[in-house]
Amino acid sequence: MKVEEIGTNAGKVWEALNDGSKKTTAEIKKVTKLTDKEIYAAIGWLAREGKINVEQKGASVAVNLI
Repeated sequence: MKVEEIGTNAGKVWEALNDGSKKTTAEIKKVTKLTDKEIYAAIGWLAREGKINVEQKGASVAVNLI
């Protein structure tokens, strides 16, 4: 996966979260049509930039914008 692709996917995840709600990775997957690998790379990108909050929610991960 190229860095540019991860950045583009981070933008898609950002847009999915832009309504202010907290979403699980499964919900993000439905909205963005990204694979699990692409979603987690995008989450890592956004987390590194300090733009999202990530928390464990059962067997899943919940994400929201900061």
